[in-house]
Amino acid sequence: MSLFSVCVFCGARSGKNPAYESTANDMGAAIAANNWRLVYGAGDVGLMGVVARSAQAAGAQTFGVIPEHLMKWEVGKRDLSQFIITENMHERKKVMFMNSDAVVVLPGGAGSLDEFFEVLTWRQLELHARPIILVNTEGYWQPLVDLLTHVVDQGFAGASTLGFVTVVDTVDEAVLRLREAALKPAAV
Repeated sequence: MSLFSVCVFCGARSGKNPAYESTANDMGAAIAANNWRLVYGAGDVGLMGVVARSAQAAGAQTFGVIPEHLMKWEVGKRDLSQFIITENMHERKKVMFMNSDAVVVLPGGAGSLDEFFEVLTWRQLELHARPIILVNTEGYWQPLVDLLTHVVDQGFAGASTLGFVTVVDTVDEAVLRLREAALKPAAV
């Protein structure tokens, strides 16, 4: 039986609020404490580096995927349990997603938004049923939550879209949702 694997999308920068790094640190430690595997973008900078180092320090298996062109920019973290270099960003996202059972989105920028919207779109198209958990650290993702509500209100998506995303305020709440998901049969 394989480990329950949590794909974490987050920033290659740390952001201005120290709470973001604290959340990333807590998420990495929680993944290890629950004997799950971290799947992430293989960078050793920003929140990506924080979540990976925290998970590693607490004994978690780590699975990183990085495209060749970001090896220097994101400082590819080669000391992971598994380290994969892809040709491009599309392949990176696919490999990360295919090797995970759930998705957690921590604060991040355009890349994290791109990853989030891709897995949300795949969910809308019924290509998967994996949980998507948005960790709204100190309200960071509130404008995104408001935008999703606006998209639904304006008729560009069904109300079910909002149900595809679980918004939580803390890592502890995310862990509760992940534990529920880990107990269910593997989602497509």
